[in-house]
Amino acid sequence: MKKIFFPLFFVFAMPAFFSCGGLRTLSQGDAASAIRQMMIIAVNEGIGMNAFNRQNILSAIFPSPISNVLNTMQQLGLSRDVDQFASTIQLAAERTAQNSIPVFISGINRMSFADAIYIVRNGGTAATDYLRSSVGSELRLAVRPVMQQALAQYNVNQQWEKLTQSVRGVLGNRLNLDLANLMAGLVTEAMFQKIADKEIQVRQNAYARTTPLLQRVFGRTWNTNGGY
Repeated sequence: MKKIFFPLFFVFAMPAFFSCGGLRTLSQGDAASAIRQMMIIAVNEGIGMNAFNRQNILSAIFPSPISNVLNTMQQLGLSRDVDQFASTIQLAAERTAQNSIPVFISGINRMSFADAIYIVRNGGTAATDYLRSSVGSELRLAVRPVMQQALAQYNVNQQWEKLTQSVRGVLGNRLNLDLANLMAGLVTEAMFQKIADKEIQVRQNAYARTTPLLQRVFGRTWNTNGGY
């Protein structure tokens, strides 16, 4: 009887042994939930003022030679117009970023289990890279109407017309006049950068793992076989 008992005991104890401590495997559910949680925390933390500062706004809207001129105000005599425009559109960009949170969360929630496993094991900014490549274009299109509403709310379009009228003579057809699309791209990229910053923090800094799930998934290094 003893000869039978010990082998059977060992067999039944094996799953418990491999599910505990250092030999525990990374489940698809944990990986997916942790990645979503990390990205959603980043999105909900919002975008800092530096993401939509004067230089970033002008660089996103105008070709580099013109944005540099407008930023330094050495030519064209548009200092007051540009100052007013940059301040107003900064408010519109911040409002758009906050109102676009559901758009980003929708994209995050469509991540597959297989993608989540890959993202956890690959390290770096794999989660951000996945979101940018898989739904980046879709997110920019979805953010555009949100930006249009913000531009209308802050009466930016009139300022934009006044500003571009003075610049068109210099740039001609090279100036993209679709302000909503240009700013949607800036807001989307700023959101991606926020997610990337949070991802790096969570992967590298234990203090950034503010939930038990993040601690469990990102508190160890997983190998390609599912262990660590």
